Amino acid sequence: MYIDSHAHLFNEDFANDLNDVLHRARDAGIDCIVVPGTDNKTSREALELAEQHEFIYACVGFHPHDAMKLTDGLLAEIETMSDHPKVVAIGEIGLDYHYDFSPRDRQIAVFREQIWLAIRKNLPIVVHTRESLNDTFEVVEQCMLDQPHWRSGEGVALKAGNSGRGVFHCFTGTASEAAHLFNRGFFVSYPGIVTFKNSPVTDTLRQIGCENILLETDSPYMAPVPLRGKRNEPAHIAYIGKKISEFLGLSEAEIARVTSLNARKLFSLGDLRHM
Repeated sequence: MYIDSHAHLFNEDFANDLNDVLHRARDAGIDCIVVPGTDNKTSREALELAEQHEFIYACVGFHPHDAMKLTDGLLAEIETMSDHPKVVAIGEIGLDYHYDFSPRDRQIAVFREQIWLAIRKNLPIVVHTRESLNDTFEVVEQCMLDQPHWRSGEGVALKAGNSGRGVFHCFTGTASEAAHLFNRGFFVSYPGIVTFKNSPVTDTLRQIGCENILLETDSPYMAPVPLRGKRNEPAHIAYIGKKISEFLGLSEAEIARVTSLNARKLFSLGDLRHM
């Protein structure tokens, strides 16, 4: 059973057939889907989906593209939503220097504010970083230095099986950069990019293995080969698992097992005793 750790099911691309998409996901062996918001509207929509469907969980947060739009009132609303039992992380948050839709100093300030929200709530974070990895590392590590017990389990009430400070989604960094994250309590996740010809992540995956990774579709984006260019959806995650199994010389079942266990630990999803 797979877990899709990152799918934007509130996207308008799913407006006309979301129920069919969810049925196909279940038929394809998707056990859980994590839906990260990108602003207050989509965070509310992610939470509504989680309330309607037992196997869907939500993250709430403000994407760096819209950092200029975040006000104290909107941040307070995100914090209120984060108290819901089906909210499993703060995200999608981070830095994006490729598009620079918001000034970089504002992106950094908003990213830091939301990490502090996650620390207050003892939730993990779902991190977006594009052409900004060094600054992203710096912001995260400063917050960790200030609050070393965040997600450590010391002095706080954690859900059973809870593990990890967060995940760097759609990770394109090197093996050494991934190891840097692993040593600080983070996972990395991979979407359909692993199936692309001459993918930049192939060598990284061969070096890091599957012990600290999650799978994601990033639906409706990043459709895997042989569906590249089409709308992506959670049912397609098996293409990603199969390709990683080929890279690593492991069975697809083992990739599904390990990555799903990692997702369950990070997001505190369900019973871990039989995984």
